[in-house]
Amino acid sequence: MLTLAAFVLALGVLIAIHEYGHYRVAVACGVKVLRFSIGFGKTLYQWQRKGSSTEFALCAFPLGGYVKMLDEREAPVPEGERHLAFNNQPLRSRVAIVAAGPVANLLLAVLLYAVVNWSGVQYPAAILASPEAGSIAQQAGLAGGERVQRAGFADDEMKSVASFEDLRWFLTRGALEGQDVRLELTGPGRTTTSDVLLKLSAMDASEANADLFRRIGVVGPYTRPVIGEVTVGAAADKAGLRDGDVVRQVGSVPVVDGQQLRRLIRASIVNGRTVPATWKIDRAGIELEIIVTPETRQDGELLVGRIGAYVGAMPELVTVRYGAVDGLWRGVTHTWDVSLLTLRMMGKMLIGEASVKNLSGPLTIADYAGKSAAMGLTQYLLFLALISVSLGVLNLLPLPVLDGGHLMYYLWEGVTGKPVPDAWMETLQRGGVAILFLLMSIALFNDITRLFG
Repeated sequence: MLTLAAFVLALGVLIAIHEYGHYRVAVACGVKVLRFSIGFGKTLYQWQRKGSSTEFALCAFPLGGYVKMLDEREAPVPEGERHLAFNNQPLRSRVAIVAAGPVANLLLAVLLYAVVNWSGVQYPAAILASPEAGSIAQQAGLAGGERVQRAGFADDEMKSVASFEDLRWFLTRGALEGQDVRLELTGPGRTTTSDVLLKLSAMDASEANADLFRRIGVVGPYTRPVIGEVTVGAAADKAGLRDGDVVRQVGSVPVVDGQQLRRLIRASIVNGRTVPATWKIDRAGIELEIIVTPETRQDGELLVGRIGAYVGAMPELVTVRYGAVDGLWRGVTHTWDVSLLTLRMMGKMLIGEASVKNLSGPLTIADYAGKSAAMGLTQYLLFLALISVSLGVLNLLPLPVLDGGHLMYYLWEGVTGKPVPDAWMETLQRGGVAILFLLMSIALFNDITRLFG
C-alpha cells in the first residue's frame, strides 16, 4: 500500500509541476488556456476559478497530463480571440511555453536537493571497506579502513568528500563516463595524506548496477568486524560466539572489516560442505580462539556459509548539512551533473556503448518510490529529485511527440523563417510515437526482468 501511495504521490507532484510550467508561462505570454489536466481518461474531479477561462481537472489514468491552449490548428477560433491563440504567438513565446515544462522539473529538482542540503541528513562516513578480490581498488593498493578526504577526476581539481554517498557519486560518474578517479586518503598504514588513482577508464561500464561497484571494489562503507545478535541454536551460538565479539582473524586471514568477514563466511564451502576454521576474537579485551563451523545455505544457485548472527557493526555516520547559499548552489550543480550523466548514458545506449537494461519503467519507479518512502522523508525527497531530473531531461529529447521535438520544429522555423510543413510533421509524429512506444516496451521488459526474473 505504501508503494502505491508513494508512486501516485510522486507522479502527481512531478506531472503537476511539469504542466504548471507550461500553464504559467502560457498565461504570462497572453495565451488563453482552456484546460489544465493531471492524468488522462475519465474525469474524476474538475473545477474552475471564478473569472478564469481555464478548467482544471484530475483524471483516472495518472501517467501524464496536458495543458490545452486555444489554437487555430485544433478548432476554429473567434476573430476577437485570435490574438490569444498559441499558434499566433511570436516564436520566442512558443519556445518559452514549450520549454517551461521540462525547466520546471529541473527547478523542482534543484529545490528538493537544496531542501535536503539545508535540513541535513546522516550518511555513512567516507571510510573504505576491504576491497573485492581482483578489483580496481585492490589493484590500486587499497586494503580497507582508509578515510577519503577528497576526490576528483584525473585532470580536474579535487573536491572534499563529505560522506560515502559523495564518494559513490564520484565513482559512478567516473565509471559511466570513462574517467579515472583520484582519491586523497588518510588512515591505516599512512602517516600523511596520500593519493591513489582508480583506473576506471579501463572498465567496460555498460550498465549501472551492483556488479559495477564490485568490479570497482568499493561496495559499501567500512564496518567494524563485530558479531551482533546471535540466533539461538545456530552455528555462531554452537561455537560460543557472543554479541559484541570483535573478530581479528579467520584461519590464517587477518580480518579488516565486517564486509570481509561476511565474504569469508560465505566462502567457507569446499566440495559442498562447510569447513571449520579457528577464529581469533577480542571479547572485552580478552583474546580467545574459537572453532567455528558455518552452516550450509542455498543462495540462488550457490551454496554459501552462514553462522546465524548479525555480522558487522553499523558504519560510522556523519551529518551533512549546508548553509543557505551553499546548499542551493550544490542543488544546482548536482542537478546539472545528474542531467549531463543522464544525457551521456542515453547517448551511449544509442550507439551501443551502454546497455538498454539501464532503462527503467513505471514498475521499477514504483518499487523505488515505496522503498525510499519507507526509509524516511529525506530519501523520498532525493528520489523525487532524481525522477524530476529524468523527466525534465527526457522531455527535452528531440523526439517529435515530446517537448524537445517541438523545440526542434521551432529551431527549424527560426533558421528557415518557415514552419515545418504539415506533411513532414505528420510523418515525424508517427515516427516519434513508434520510437517512444519501443522505449516504453524495453523499459517495461526491464522492469519485469528486475522484479520478477
